[in-house]
Amino acid sequence: MESITSKGLHILLTLETESEALLLDSQGFLEFTQNILSTKDVEIVGITSHVFENHSFTAAVCLKESHLCIHTWPEFRQLTFDVFLCNYLQDNTAKVEKIADEFTAYFKAKTIQKHKIYR
Repeated sequence: MESITSKGLHILLTLETESEALLLDSQGFLEFTQNILSTKDVEIVGITSHVFENHSFTAAVCLKESHLCIHTWPEFRQLTFDVFLCNYLQDNTAKVEKIADEFTAYFKAKTIQKHKIYR
């Protein structure tokens, strides 16, 4: 797909990990997220999260360029993660791929599902 006509790449992942501790560590996830995004030339405009009774968590990071979201299921050793960056001023396709790969590595996860949607 020609990137100049694409509004952006949206990657949706379902991941599985043996590292249950990472699925319970919302603070560690948010710190990792802020560190990673600081190297990507994107602007965070808001972060919200919630920790459930079983210590699983959900979080959304709103970016000027769009967003990333996560929800963890420690009882299944799985999480869902999605990231979308628009191509308003530049082609961010490679950045989206890199972010998805870095989060997969962070969770030491194998990919159950991966969907790429070119908006």
